[in-house]
Amino acid sequence: FPARKLTVIGITGTKGKSSVAEMLYAILTEAGHTTALASTIHFVIGEKVRPNLFKMTLPGRGFIQKFLAEARAKNCTHAVVEITSEAALQYRHLGLALDALIFTNLQREHIESHGSLENYFRTKFAIGTALACSPKRPRIIIANADDARGADFLALPVEKQVSFSLGDASDARADEQGVSFSYGGTDFTLPLPGRFNILNALAAIRASEALGVPLGVCAKALEELGTINGRVERINAGQDFLAVVDYAHTPDSLRALYSAFPHQRKICVLGNTGGGRDTWKRPEMGRIADEACEKVILTNEDPYDEDPRAIVEPVAHGMKRAPGIIMGRREAIRAALRAARAGDVVL
Repeated sequence: FPARKLTVIGITGTKGKSSVAEMLYAILTEAGHTTALASTIHFVIGEKVRPNLFKMTLPGRGFIQKFLAEARAKNCTHAVVEITSEAALQYRHLGLALDALIFTNLQREHIESHGSLENYFRTKFAIGTALACSPKRPRIIIANADDARGADFLALPVEKQVSFSLGDASDARADEQGVSFSYGGTDFTLPLPGRFNILNALAAIRASEALGVPLGVCAKALEELGTINGRVERINAGQDFLAVVDYAHTPDSLRALYSAFPHQRKICVLGNTGGGRDTWKRPEMGRIADEACEKVILTNEDPYDEDPRAIVEPVAHGMKRAPGIIMGRREAIRAALRAARAGDVVL
């Protein structure tokens, strides 16, 4: 049970998990803690970084226990672990001996898999119950007070309940280059655009505070934060327009991405939101892109065992204008880049 000998911080929620995980990992590392990270993006132990190619955020219990044992062998003291509802549904979260859990938010996602939004919440909340059952002391819950379900997590019977909210940040500013705000008398600057990254940063900061990390260390780590793969990730090849890759997989996250670039002409390549799941959101994603973007190109992306055309067509049905449909994703991206003019943003 390697988790018993590590400080384990779990992160759950519909959106923001990977960004919060990267931020928290950067802060704990800056604070001098040898930290392991298991996320949707990659698995990190010291200098060893492996991309997560499993098509699941948290692989099976055998994998995660072996990963934590390897972290212990490399003298890690802390581990940051993303935990999804799908993982909890299959009991992959058991045996993690959580010290802390961060809850980011709950939005409509995986509804078909779980049967209803309420079932989805109950499965997420099972991760909170696992924290309450952890043998560690003190146990800490860090939850988004702006989310309707945040209060449920903050009512967990643990030693420390810590909330975070956009209202905690003063002098908040966001533009295409990043965000800045003040919290606790300390100024923070992050090279990640989008107001949603203020909330992500506050989640990581409040968790770090609860773990005894000074705010000055948090600010230094976040200011020096590098690119987070697929999370408002800028691609700079010397072009005279912005090119950004983002894993916006819910209507709200897609809307938040587009709103992070309010002044640019937007050319948007939209994947088909994944096959075999959440068919309800396909026309909604199309509608949001149609309203926000000058030009929309729909393409094939992660269809699993579903016909890609059968996924793209409902997305197009949500649009008033006829989108471009280019099923080859490389060619779709190439067409978007060709259409870009100086000052545009390709998303």
